[in-house]
Amino acid sequence: MTTIVLPSTDDLRKVAIDVLARMDVQLEEGGGVQARTPITGGRLFDLAATAPAAVDDTVQAAHEAFLSWRTVPAPRRGELVRRLGELLRVHKGDLAELITIETGKIRSEALGEVQEMIDICDFAVGLSRQLYGRTIASERPGHRLSETWHPLGVVGVISAFNFPAAVWSWNVAVALVCGDTVVWKPSELTPLTSLACDRLLARAIEETGAPRDVHRLLLAGRAIGERLVDDRRVALVSATGSVRMGREVGPRVAARFGRSLLELGGNNAAIVAPSADLDLAVSAVVFAAAGTAGQRCTTLRRLIVHTDVVDSVMQRLVATFRTLPIGDPFDAGTLVGPLISRQAYQTMRDALETARSEGGEILVGGGRRLADEAPDAFYVEPAIVGVSGQSGIVREETFAPILYLQTYRTFEEAIALNNDVPQGLSSSVFTRDVQEAERFTAADGSDCGIVNVNVGTSGAEIGGAFGGEKETGGGRESGSDSWRAYMRRATSTVNYSGHLTLAQDVTFS
Repeated sequence: MTTIVLPSTDDLRKVAIDVLARMDVQLEEGGGVQARTPITGGRLFDLAATAPAAVDDTVQAAHEAFLSWRTVPAPRRGELVRRLGELLRVHKGDLAELITIETGKIRSEALGEVQEMIDICDFAVGLSRQLYGRTIASERPGHRLSETWHPLGVVGVISAFNFPAAVWSWNVAVALVCGDTVVWKPSELTPLTSLACDRLLARAIEETGAPRDVHRLLLAGRAIGERLVDDRRVALVSATGSVRMGREVGPRVAARFGRSLLELGGNNAAIVAPSADLDLAVSAVVFAAAGTAGQRCTTLRRLIVHTDVVDSVMQRLVATFRTLPIGDPFDAGTLVGPLISRQAYQTMRDALETARSEGGEILVGGGRRLADEAPDAFYVEPAIVGVSGQSGIVREETFAPILYLQTYRTFEEAIALNNDVPQGLSSSVFTRDVQEAERFTAADGSDCGIVNVNVGTSGAEIGGAFGGEKETGGGRESGSDSWRAYMRRATSTVNYSGHLTLAQDVTFS
């Protein structure tokens, strides 16, 4: 077996210092927030946290900036986002290095995340000239009936560790062109990435002359996020995280009649039909299940295979999983980096034990690697577990690389298994049968927000709205008409007839 040498925490700290310097990020050291790296499990910096008392002033500053920003023409607002996209292009490699250091993503995935940020900036700049309303035929002569869209207010963004930059960019790029301002509370697990993103946007703000407080950063833990959720000046809370978190955020925002956009857990499935191109299916399944060490909301967690091809699929997957390169995410040959924390590792172990207790069989993986070299880092072997249809663990999302293998005989049974979980984010079918492909994407097919054919569950494009149904929260971010969540609609009637005519032929004279 090839010897794997991990970088030291000191080496990673030096890389981070160099990158931050190139991006003109000044670290304010103190207490409250620790920057750590899952590559070694070591501590990089102790950073000053946002004081709870500062939240009120931060939101007020964003609100006051909104009052002027909303009157700036949308194409002018787009110039700010254009400049952000240009700075992201310049610092693509720098930001990707921070993402790898703080999340353990392999280099190509970290670069892909920054490219996603660049893409949404391009999308939003175009959107700034396409915030269309509509003209509606009025039943009254001499009247014009129309719909217009207006900026909403302060948008509170709460993001998770696994996409520490991209999810922020989805929200901030669209919110800014819509005329909103943003207060961002990122994951406390990725403070360096957050500071770098904030600094790039601050530079864009300075260079374009936008109001300084159109974007503010809150660097702290859960309590600060709760204050953001409860603040009546925050018109929209866009929160990405677990279903548990969404259950808390949604009702609290609704109680004050605010809006929420929830992007929560996924427990995603793929169906492999007898007619599938198995080479294509296996390649897609391996990336979707093992990419980002299973720490994507779109990670493939359930594989539903027809009994006629299950033996072939299983053999190919087991053989491939055994050869997956696990280790230093900066190494070009690595495909699986570390889990984010000890807690994530323990959650994976608990899920495997539950699967065993329910009669499941671990077909491959599940072990830990590099424990001697890095006792505080958690590198794991992606696992495949054969389970029965009665297994309860498959209904839960475990944020780790565990793929549960189930079988089916009829396509109706496969769809039922796909839908038989509380979550509804992403789904796939691998088939060359046109009827099966169309049925899967029809109203009585997959009940998820993302429904793919011959494509894995991971890797959404910017142009399509991203989000899911059921316990995934129902929100939509990024492309399509997701911009409407960041704006308010006004229906306007203009009477130019000189006479008062009531709707529905009502008379009142």
